[in-house]
Amino acid sequence: MRNVPPQPAVGRLTDFHGHPIIVGIVEEIPELLVATAASLASATGGTLHFAYVDPQRYIVEEMPDGTVRHAALSPDSFHSNWQDRESALKSELQSLLENQSNLPWQFHYLAGRPDRALTHLARAINAAVFVIGTRAPGPRARIRRVLEGSVAYHLAQHQHRPVLSVPLSVVDWKEAANPWDR
Repeated sequence: MRNVPPQPAVGRLTDFHGHPIIVGIVEEIPELLVATAASLASATGGTLHFAYVDPQRYIVEEMPDGTVRHAALSPDSFHSNWQDRESALKSELQSLLENQSNLPWQFHYLAGRPDRALTHLARAINAAVFVIGTRAPGPRARIRRVLEGSVAYHLAQHQHRPVLSVPLSVVDWKEAANPWDR
């Protein structure tokens, strides 16, 4: 008999009120993504958990609180590079959230596959929802989507929490030549 994973159900729903919100971020953090997540957190009383997943690192150990111990995929990579990135991301978030001084937030530097890393964090902190930005349209984004897939799509297909996808750019339907260009 095939092992069937637990399916989404009313009994598995985590109430939005007061529960953490995971915000998946990239190196250039879109202001609209942060503003949307902050608005949701203000409305629900939840804590924002910004998470950056470094695909150039792998997980050595997953901790019960959602943090991870990680190492570089390449032994030749510069050791403190990830720490510099972490510091820069935290600074950028502080700047983007300066008008939200009463809004609690945390930052998590994760490793590996984004959908798996974010799912592990969500389980560990009992998050209610994911907030993820869309990719900009264009040939590069299409190639990345084909090679890597969409993080929002993978999250929606492989775990039970809702995924709020924030449109960061839109394509005019009239301008798109075919459905694959949208």
